[in-house]
Amino acid sequence: MTGRDGTERLQHPLFARAFARAVGTIDRRGAAEHRRRMLVGLHGSVIEIGAGAGSSFPLYPPAVTHVLALEPDDYLRGVAQEQAAAASVPVTVVAAAGEHIPAETGSADAVVASLVLCSVEDQAAVLAEIRRVLRSGGTLAYYEHVRSAHPLLAKAEDVLTPVWGRFMGGCHLNRDTLAAITAAGFNVQDNERFGFAVQRLNPSLAHILGTATSPGPPGTRTDPA
Repeated sequence: MTGRDGTERLQHPLFARAFARAVGTIDRRGAAEHRRRMLVGLHGSVIEIGAGAGSSFPLYPPAVTHVLALEPDDYLRGVAQEQAAAASVPVTVVAAAGEHIPAETGSADAVVASLVLCSVEDQAAVLAEIRRVLRSGGTLAYYEHVRSAHPLLAKAEDVLTPVWGRFMGGCHLNRDTLAAITAAGFNVQDNERFGFAVQRLNPSLAHILGTATSPGPPGTRTDPA
């Protein structure tokens, strides 16, 4: 039976250990700089969903007063907790998934999604939850790999995704995450699309990096000017 935090069904021990070993190389190849750019300008109270091994923790700008970092996988959460002790800003790591963020409605200045929206079970549900916890005008900062713009590569990603996901922690190669962000009601402020290979012999995958703002939690009203 799955608990309310959604973590029981999100344990991927083999993938988690492999990812924790590989993330240093991935960051040195450019992912760390991508994360740094994603976090520029953030301030106040931040929630990071799917924090993984805590790779973003040293990169938060000093204007961030606290990070609530969610990581459902037990092994990766343990690694992230070790990283939190040496983070540049205060970080609290908790067992939780993006579908159930343990925060009050409208309480966050920003939510960070870094290479996680590819693997959540229901993007729309997670993005709705992100909107719930963000204050009006709050920022969603994202860095994600997405479906290729090339039809043949996109078709190959469609074919590979069911098998790929089994071994890669539920990751989908073929999600149009930018469209999902827009459909969730966010206003995209800036978005860069680029290719990036996480390992030397890996194919380059399409990635997006940018920010979007929330008009407020679903159901809230904005007073007319």
